[in-house]
Amino acid sequence: MTQAATSTEPILEPDLPIVDPHHHLWDRPARLLTALAASKHDFTRVIERVPRYLLDELNADLSSGHNIRATVYMECGAFYRADGPAEMRCVGETEFVTGVAAMSASGVYGEARACAAMVGHADLTLGAPVAEVLHAHVAAAGGRFRGIRHACASDPDPEVLGPLHGRPAGLYLDKTFREGFAQLAPLGLSFDAWLLEPQLPDVIDLARAFPQTQIILDHVGTPLGLASYRGRREERFGVWRDNIRALAQSPNVSVKLGGLAMVFPAFASFMADPPAPSSQLAAEWKPYVETCIEAFGVERCMFESNFPVDIGSCSYAVLWNAFKIIAAGYSADEKTALFSGAASRVYRLKL
Repeated sequence: MTQAATSTEPILEPDLPIVDPHHHLWDRPARLLTALAASKHDFTRVIERVPRYLLDELNADLSSGHNIRATVYMECGAFYRADGPAEMRCVGETEFVTGVAAMSASGVYGEARACAAMVGHADLTLGAPVAEVLHAHVAAAGGRFRGIRHACASDPDPEVLGPLHGRPAGLYLDKTFREGFAQLAPLGLSFDAWLLEPQLPDVIDLARAFPQTQIILDHVGTPLGLASYRGRREERFGVWRDNIRALAQSPNVSVKLGGLAMVFPAFASFMADPPAPSSQLAAEWKPYVETCIEAFGVERCMFESNFPVDIGSCSYAVLWNAFKIIAAGYSADEKTALFSGAASRVYRLKL
């Protein structure tokens, strides 16, 4: 089991079915960890904690006490092909995840169905020719391929993203990117958007321009509280809230409730020693989670683990306890939507 901390807690509502709609798998060799460490960014401290997160590590987390029924894999640049056309190398990640999904579907590793659906990457700045890459993903996935994530997270301050800095500003507004984006809907593919809170207007514009494409906002839009945003997270809450409400006006958009354990929001719980209990995590995250639920409704909101990235603040078991504390006042039907229903609908899972 991955461990952000040695503390343990009793599992809350252990029978509540959960679909985890956002996790990664990777194996980071020492040479990559060395390169990341050169950035001296807190994000690298998390990766150093979990250099390897494959089926064994995932299954240990899935069996930590919560009733995880299935998961959705989210691209993270893992196991790309080493050769062949550059634009097609990302298909290697889908080939890898398809194998993991088949292993899990055998039942040998337990009842949870890991990687029951998957989201890959394709460079949408290729424009219309990216359709060839999309078809290759679909062909490689054994019926499990659901969509693309092409992150646009960027900020003028390089200290915000650290080793992830370098993406161009305004990617989702780019004409050629949108020509590539237009290839998703004809194939029935969704789009996961990862960006930072100041960039939310870009995804609002994208959602309005492509109302037939299902868009999922990752990590509640990633509020910021580090680097040049240090001490300004609460100050910017109103800006974030207004943009979330505007985004919710597009019925083709859903939102993932999570990612708040990452370094970027810079809550006090991040890398805390001793580690924060689920009650503290719930208190820190609740304003963002409840604002999203109020704006989007439970049918378009889904709790996510974002593991192993979110290990910087808590273990897998404690993370889901925190979400259950936040959702304690919701009805049984509302909890079903938040913990499994929305994810099953958006990613077309039949459990």
